[in-house]
Amino acid sequence: MIYVTGDMHGDYKIFKQSLFTKNLKKHDTLIICGDFGFIWNGDKNEKTVLDKLAKKSYTICFVDGTHENFDLLARYPIVGFAGGKAHKIRDNIYHLMRGQVFEIEGERIFAMGGGESPDIDIRFDNDTWSKAEIPAADELKEGVKNLENEKFAVDFIITHEPPQKIKAFLNLKDKENVRFTGLNAYFEEINSSCKFTRWYFGSIHEDKQVSPSHVAVYRNLVKLLTGEKVK
Repeated sequence: MIYVTGDMHGDYKIFKQSLFTKNLKKHDTLIICGDFGFIWNGDKNEKTVLDKLAKKSYTICFVDGTHENFDLLARYPIVGFAGGKAHKIRDNIYHLMRGQVFEIEGERIFAMGGGESPDIDIRFDNDTWSKAEIPAADELKEGVKNLENEKFAVDFIITHEPPQKIKAFLNLKDKENVRFTGLNAYFEEINSSCKFTRWYFGSIHEDKQVSPSHVAVYRNLVKLLTGEKVK
């Protein structure tokens, strides 16, 4: 079984919740929609937490968000994983690299992490911002190439940011102007040209079924195949 959840920001207590301990079984796969956050400062405590996660009987996969330490993440070895490229963190923990198509438990999944921090000015001043959070042109091109190889038809899409129109809809009640990025526009092109069953994304820190095929995840644990929230 494949499950999807949202931004974790390095909070190990999430894995201790009954929602996770009760539902995630041996050989299952958990996919996190960005801001994994368990690779942040590389200290001894962080290594201990990753070693604890390595003892889980299921596989943990994540796309990167905006709150990651990209320098540390890049130090992990790049391996072939489920038909795509990934950083291997532990034997059961993989960072799904940008623009890749993976076949996990028989499902073809297009993954594209990255985004642009809304608090970029503050994070820049605090020296916690990295330009690596924004996908490079070659990563975007590789994503298109891999989708072309799939004839623009996959089963599921996993990202951190949503497509532009979905982001606009989610911000209808905001008094401030919505800030769109080139990545949102890129996703909008994929949204209109690619066939898929369901698109899962994080970033907004909200659990919401935006449309029949677009799902924002945060604290819910959702079955990938059906979009059903588990309890």
